[in-house]
Amino acid sequence: MKHTPLFTMLAGAALAFTFAATPVHADNSASKDKQAVQYPNTTRVAPKLDLTSEKEQKALNEGLDAVNSGDKAKAEQILQPIVDSSKSKYAQAIALQGLANVTYNSGDVKGAIPLLKRSIDDGVMPNDTYFQLMFELAQLYAADQQYQASLDTVAKWRAEGKKETADSYGLEGMDYYRLEKYPEAIAAIQKAKSLTDKPQDSWNQILMASYAESGKGGDAAKMATDEYEKNPTDSGTLHNASAILLQQQDYAGAIKVLEQGRANGALKDEGDWVNLVKAYLLQAQNGGDAKSGSTKALQAFDDGMAKGAIKPTAANYKLAGDAAVIGDNDAKAIGYYQKGSAVASDGEVDVALGKVYFQDQKYAQARKYLTQGIGKGVQHKGQAYMVLAETDRELKDKPGAITAMMEATKDPDTAAKAKDWLRKAGVGK
Repeated sequence: MKHTPLFTMLAGAALAFTFAATPVHADNSASKDKQAVQYPNTTRVAPKLDLTSEKEQKALNEGLDAVNSGDKAKAEQILQPIVDSSKSKYAQAIALQGLANVTYNSGDVKGAIPLLKRSIDDGVMPNDTYFQLMFELAQLYAADQQYQASLDTVAKWRAEGKKETADSYGLEGMDYYRLEKYPEAIAAIQKAKSLTDKPQDSWNQILMASYAESGKGGDAAKMATDEYEKNPTDSGTLHNASAILLQQQDYAGAIKVLEQGRANGALKDEGDWVNLVKAYLLQAQNGGDAKSGSTKALQAFDDGMAKGAIKPTAANYKLAGDAAVIGDNDAKAIGYYQKGSAVASDGEVDVALGKVYFQDQKYAQARKYLTQGIGKGVQHKGQAYMVLAETDRELKDKPGAITAMMEATKDPDTAAKAKDWLRKAGVGK
């Protein structure tokens, strides 16, 4: 069964498309400053640059200045004519690069891709610029969710440039993850981490997610816990560790790290507070001590509410009511459910409240909330009608009970039981 990681994945992990448009000088170089060659092992022969017009050099620099200042209209006004009519392939490529840059910076990733690709495909850029832009194209493909194109471009960049970097394997790992090729993603991220002593946080997220998705939940949980233990006051690593421990149904482990976070101030996010309550509740429902689990869940809930971390929503109040029910504390359950009912847009909390009143033999109140909940709308309508039918029967309202049970026959989940009830009551065949 496919699992969805509970921790946050960054959609643009490892993306850093931030190339600057650098001035073009009279000697046709991007800069007069001598820099170390970035791709010394490439077999690509650097092309001879064909820009000779000083007027065009000046226009290019004005256009690139507009790019760097974020003036898209001016950049396009100056650079587009160079793309359309310049006799210099190099000038055209530089202008295309500038247009790609300003298009990307305006938020149009998809529009930037063909511009940057044309700049590269012209084949006239110096080696360092050529490979730099190729890697940035791979990042753009990833940002546009063209993950296979991104992988193909990284492969070409690595093969032609004869270079391996941590960032390139990090990008590759993210692409593979998005394509649901988890073993390949794991291998790529492990390679990325081996090439640097400062791995990006997003790589660890991808690696943990890939472990989880490929059935290696234990590895994911261990990695997440190890990352949290390195920095126990960090809310992000706390979130990742607790979420994946919950996903692996390691409720004791999730409780441990979340309680540690509560003690040291790392527990800040509402979702993590709610997960602490859920962890106690799930532990109680799966072999743990019901009363103890209920008590601890409600203590965490009340603490979170008092701190303003847990918001007074219907879903949160229902969670607290459910925790109280597990501990047989009907009075508290009713209190939480009533608060939830007051702010709920559907009938789930009302039906839960009606069931508690039914168990407490308070049938008039049970009928009120069951009817109210059904009217608001619930997911399991047949079950709600069956409890309502039993409530009406206890209230000696046989016609009402029959009507409710007839409604329960319309739900496939309860149709058979409802029909059997009606048959025994002498209604129908």
